[in-house]
Amino acid sequence: MTTQEIMNQLEAMGNPSIKNTLMKHGAREPFFGVKVEDLKKIVKKVKKNYELSLELYETGNTDAMYLAGLIADEKKMTKDDLNNWVKGAYWHYISEYTVPWVAAESDYGVELASEWLNSTEETIVAAAWGTFSYILSVKNDEDIDFGLILSLLEKAEKEIHQSQNRVKYAMNGFVISVGSYYKPLAEKAMKVAEQIGKVNVIMGSTACKVPLATEYIEKTVQRTQYKKRKSARC
Repeated sequence: MTTQEIMNQLEAMGNPSIKNTLMKHGAREPFFGVKVEDLKKIVKKVKKNYELSLELYETGNTDAMYLAGLIADEKKMTKDDLNNWVKGAYWHYISEYTVPWVAAESDYGVELASEWLNSTEETIVAAAWGTFSYILSVKNDEDIDFGLILSLLEKAEKEIHQSQNRVKYAMNGFVISVGSYYKPLAEKAMKVAEQIGKVNVIMGSTACKVPLATEYIEKTVQRTQYKKRKSARC
């Protein structure tokens, strides 16, 4: 399928209700409001496709950008590609999910996330924390830098309540990810979660809430017993 063929299909799949919901969260025109389950129908047809993913992302259309993340070939993505993506991720649907998914599965996840942490842009810093979170969920424990994760946990504990709005949400997600997927620091993560407590994030005109890290970790561990995910993407 070509980019134009996919854009035509996305337009046909558009759902006014989904579009309205995404706009409340921060999406902006032009986009169609396609359900993720419908996006995955296209994924089944095109599989992983590096060039197509870049073209779709460049449209700036939220539906196409999200789809780009689902079909991106992480082994072909370059640092320049990922830096371009994080700069173009104008709201959290893309900056905290699409970009971190692909970055975490790429060869440059730790390197880029460490760089993005130094940004002053809220979306980029949130993407950094998201990338670390997804790395923890898919990489083997022995392939993860214990000292780095410990230092990030300590940073989150110290800075979360004073951080930018969406960065707070992503930091909270990071603590949850450590406690849920990285057994060497799971106990430490729970202590940090208890210390952090409730995290206040402005969620826009939606009923969404910030998950309480202690409860979320407990539920995830009970269900998965620290088992890693097959893919960061969903």
